[in-house]
Amino acid sequence: MTALRSRFFPQKGERLERDVIILGVIAFFVMLGFGVVIPVLPVYVRSFDVGFLEVGAVVSAFALMRLIATPFVGRLVDRGGERTILAIGIGIVAVSSGLVGLAANYPQVLLLRGAGGIGSAMFSVSAMTLLLATTAPERRGRAVGFYQSGFLIGGMAGPGIGGILAVISLRAPFFFYSATLVIAGLVGLVLLSRVDARPSADAAARIPMRQVVRDSRFIAACLANFAQGWGSMGVRSALIPVLVVELLHETAVWTGVAFAIAAVVQTIALGPAGRFVDRVGRRPAIIGAFAAAAVLMMAIPFVRSLPLLIVLLCAYGVVAAFMGTAPAAALGDAAGPRNARPVAVFSAFSDAGAIVGPLVAGALLDAVSYPAAFASAAVLLLAASLFGLRMPRQERPATASQ
Repeated sequence: MTALRSRFFPQKGERLERDVIILGVIAFFVMLGFGVVIPVLPVYVRSFDVGFLEVGAVVSAFALMRLIATPFVGRLVDRGGERTILAIGIGIVAVSSGLVGLAANYPQVLLLRGAGGIGSAMFSVSAMTLLLATTAPERRGRAVGFYQSGFLIGGMAGPGIGGILAVISLRAPFFFYSATLVIAGLVGLVLLSRVDARPSADAAARIPMRQVVRDSRFIAACLANFAQGWGSMGVRSALIPVLVVELLHETAVWTGVAFAIAAVVQTIALGPAGRFVDRVGRRPAIIGAFAAAAVLMMAIPFVRSLPLLIVLLCAYGVVAAFMGTAPAAALGDAAGPRNARPVAVFSAFSDAGAIVGPLVAGALLDAVSYPAAFASAAVLLLAASLFGLRMPRQERPATASQ
């Protein structure tokens, strides 16, 4: 029992790097504000007398601009440094979000949310690059888990605050979002290590992109991130609210309850998951977690009771903790430190899955059935698991070819 505890749970003297903790705090404030805005945004857009298509366009604009901007952000980070690009990205989202609250018409909201997507891409790529660069390989799983816990906790707290602010005004949540981003940006500027001024040797030691893209760990990480974006952020978030109302005949509030419980479970599981990824390996975590996620994804559309759905979502939350930490750690092993372009590509795969997934799943739901829609995610999750078999058993960080 003692050996098991020492293997999967933190021991005295094993501490995460200072910048990792700061990035977790920044993630909390970013997601707190984002969570405040999400439940209010569709209602706010509708207040401009537009249809549901226009509402969807505003939601998609943020994700689409993230996807378009992400490949270019890697070069910006390589040239300007993680800390600088992180602060600029958060600043863009802060300003654009505040201006959304002041928007006079629908086109302004659409353009400003698109601009926010660009800033979000700058933040996410620079933050992950810095996280991987400042973390020792044997602690990468734990570091990613801690960083993601900041997002999850902020995301859980945000919607409740957003509901309260919406009673005051539909514009108030956007000002709150802007304020939380200002706090996040200041925390980054003041507390993060000043790593912008890099020795020229860093660029010489950086692993070439052509070498990274041939690494099976990088390919597995990107495929896993695409499947994760399609399944978790796309299909699960888009279809389960409909399933709760139309198949289970429950009110929409139970969707929020189910997701909140699952998020708590996932947050609790992140620590042990990160420890597993660091101690046992990225390969077994990807193979096992994505295979389990595929089975759970296929089981969800056959559920006919709310309690069973919550149980399945909690189980999915546990495996999602592994799916979030293992691919990012594998990315860091393949790309090495201070290498933003592979991080940008990795991030773009998730965005692509989150954009395309709901569209394909929605079309399958309209044309075929719920099982067919969820199967679109299950197939990709299983493919990610199977490709994980191609990862090396001895997982060691890559080095630049001499």
